[in-house]
Amino acid sequence: MRTSLVSISRKLAKAVDRLDFTDPVTHVYNPLRYAAAPHEQYLERYGGGPKEVVLVGMNPGPFGMAQTGVPFGEVNLVRDFLEIEAPVNPPHREHPKRPIQGFACSRSEVSGARLWGWAQRRFGSAPAFFERFFVVNYCPLLFLEASGRNRTPDKLPATEREALQQCCDAALVATLTVLEPTFAIGIGGFAHKCLQRVLGKDLDQLQLGTILHPSPASPIANRGWAPQAEQQLIALGIRLPTSRSNLGGD
Repeated sequence: MRTSLVSISRKLAKAVDRLDFTDPVTHVYNPLRYAAAPHEQYLERYGGGPKEVVLVGMNPGPFGMAQTGVPFGEVNLVRDFLEIEAPVNPPHREHPKRPIQGFACSRSEVSGARLWGWAQRRFGSAPAFFERFFVVNYCPLLFLEASGRNRTPDKLPATEREALQQCCDAALVATLTVLEPTFAIGIGGFAHKCLQRVLGKDLDQLQLGTILHPSPASPIANRGWAPQAEQQLIALGIRLPTSRSNLGGD
């Protein structure tokens, strides 16, 4: 029987739940668990392969996937563009500065607003985008320090990072095997390195690339993320449809 993205997600959720993380990480959120309903709705509705392009991000943001279960899942765009909304049950241990409010969250995830806002403007509809593209995150976990600050997976101690990598590498290979893309594109340097590692082992037939990460922490991305990302995609040989609206701004 063909492996499904939902089964891969559930297996990954169990695997990372068995891992331990130490200071300065004080809280770990796993939206594959507490936001499973919208997450699996996303996989089932839009994850039917094959895809031409799979875009791979790093890990959830506190106001994106951590709230909605969707990679780069800024609340308004998940609800209005992707037309996904489902109950989200907060994790047992919440950081007081980073509560999980699900689709009631009023904060906008800038990275997600940029990515999905671009998809909406360029492709016009979610089905048109997902006919050729899909978006996943390499790591499903959000790591928080006592202050509420994010700690990205690359900043974990080596032993913790390696254990996490083993789980996430296996899930990424399985996901790419299901989706059968021509292009695997890292959104930012971390995801690109992850793809280089797994493609070198199992998926060397795929064309590898990278685009600028839409994070507001990137001064380059703040100077017009969408046009720069499009230039990078086009340079890789990925065709884009005529824009449905002006791409100016993010």
